[in-house]
Amino acid sequence: MDFTGKIALITGGTRGIGAAIATILESYGAQLIITGTQQAQIDKLNASAPANREYWCVDVKDRASLDAFCTRIEGLEKLDICINNAGTNRNNPIDAIQNEDIDAILDINLRAPLIICRSVSRVMKRHQSGRIVNIASIWGVISKPGRSVYSASKFGIVGITKTLALDLAEDGILVNAVSPGFTMTELLTNTLSSEEQDALAAQVPLKRIAKPEEIAQAVAFLSSDANSYITGQNIVADGGFTSA
Repeated sequence: MDFTGKIALITGGTRGIGAAIATILESYGAQLIITGTQQAQIDKLNASAPANREYWCVDVKDRASLDAFCTRIEGLEKLDICINNAGTNRNNPIDAIQNEDIDAILDINLRAPLIICRSVSRVMKRHQSGRIVNIASIWGVISKPGRSVYSASKFGIVGITKTLALDLAEDGILVNAVSPGFTMTELLTNTLSSEEQDALAAQVPLKRIAKPEEIAQAVAFLSSDANSYITGQNIVADGGFTSA
């Protein structure tokens, strides 16, 4: 896969799966725009970033910040790839869910990607080409107790993906989703003991937890010119978990 001359936007790309996607696309020659939420971190990253990387500070749950971000997107000369990766999760049973949890999860996981896609599509339409990949989740395919709002957001992003694929097909823009399963991110390693990680891996048919770069490679393929005919799909990268 060759991304030379391509400009890729990755939201939430400073850590976890987003950072792995950034690394993979950069290794294939892409020029990157990466978002994060902490201004101090963004300033530090920009100070040492190579010429092909640029970091923008965006808080997608803040409507003024999101609007300013989208205005900036629409001011770009071109944008070849958009990866909507920024996300959040708060698990609670239905009778314990707070309104602020509902607002935060739906604003970050569902509303923001839709609004970002609107701005991105306006840029991509100028060149009649582009790739959009929305990061969903296995909890947008199946669910578990306590995940009602998170699953609503991830089932929703899969639905948005299918509709945008139809909206943008005539403009040469392919829109897909990737639904990661259990992935060895900083969040997982910081919250689960090694014994808990082993127990989680035992539930997966491949008997291991995914590496972030394995999810990133699937995203890279869908974002590349090697993908010329796949659109409106949700690629589940979960080691067989949802099929078991």
